Amino acid sequence: MRRTMFLFVVTFLLLLVFTPIALSAQDQPEAQKITVKSKEIVSGVVILSVQEGKNSFELQCNRDMMGCTALDPGEYLMVRLPKNRGMYDCANAEVYKKSANSEPGARLGQYCLVSK
Repeated sequence: MRRTMFLFVVTFLLLLVFTPIALSAQDQPEAQKITVKSKEIVSGVVILSVQEGKNSFELQCNRDMMGCTALDPGEYLMVRLPKNRGMYDCANAEVYKKSANSEPGARLGQYCLVSK
């Protein structure tokens, strides 16, 4: 009886430890290659015109917010954040420096993704 109870407790503790790790690994969004075509600042809002394959959209952020960068035209990696993640009340995305491999480099900023 004691042995059965001990195995149950150990199994329960292992589930408590490894379940959040497994679930967080599934939530990792994939980085997408994007090209920033142009940038402008209008009334304190940074607006980046972006191309992803055939799709074009805008990334916007408030210039005074931490993590808002007016990126120069060029290639970057973008990760769309899950719903209710990020600092803006919209679909949030983080932009990273493009690295030699397909992994994102340093984070450059967080933006509100706006469809055209």
